[in-house]
Amino acid sequence: MTSNMLARSEFILGGQRSGKSRRAELLARSWLAQSPSHEAVLIATGQPWDDEMRARIARHQLDRAERVPGMRTHEEPLALPEALASCSNAHTLVVVDCLTLWLTNQLMPAENDESKKPLRLQVRRLDALLSGVIVGAAGPVILVGNEIGLGVIPMGRETRDFVDALGRLNQEVAAVCARVTLMVAGLPLTLKGQP
Repeated sequence: MTSNMLARSEFILGGQRSGKSRRAELLARSWLAQSPSHEAVLIATGQPWDDEMRARIARHQLDRAERVPGMRTHEEPLALPEALASCSNAHTLVVVDCLTLWLTNQLMPAENDESKKPLRLQVRRLDALLSGVIVGAAGPVILVGNEIGLGVIPMGRETRDFVDALGRLNQEVAAVCARVTLMVAGLPLTLKGQP
């Protein structure tokens, strides 16, 4: 991957095991290789709700450390716009993995719901950071998210509400990102911007 392949902001969408995170890691590795002053940070939004998720997170951490040894991790399940603003600078590439889990965290009941900011405000702030309306995201940003709207219509109301909310979030983020990439079977398909 060459330096001209990195957009100021890229949204990488795809299904489960489509290669989304791997593409983000390759872009981060390329960014780090370009200059000794470059840094990369992953904002991890997943939470270890159960044993399977704890094992999954541990496996991702080991794999990522092997593939991109210079990338550090910042865990933030809720305050994504604030984490993005604090981690970003001109020499730092920020990878957000993933928006789908962040949305899940926003919509799930929590022990302290007062700590959550309204989802609409969070999404507006995220969009503003990505589009450069407010100061914050100074360096390149890569966001990873799931495309789950290609299957059958879910049976339960809560599931349909989640699919709708994720579809709206994906559309809003795609609208403000310089590049949008759909991953299918490990292959990137550029939907917006230059490949």
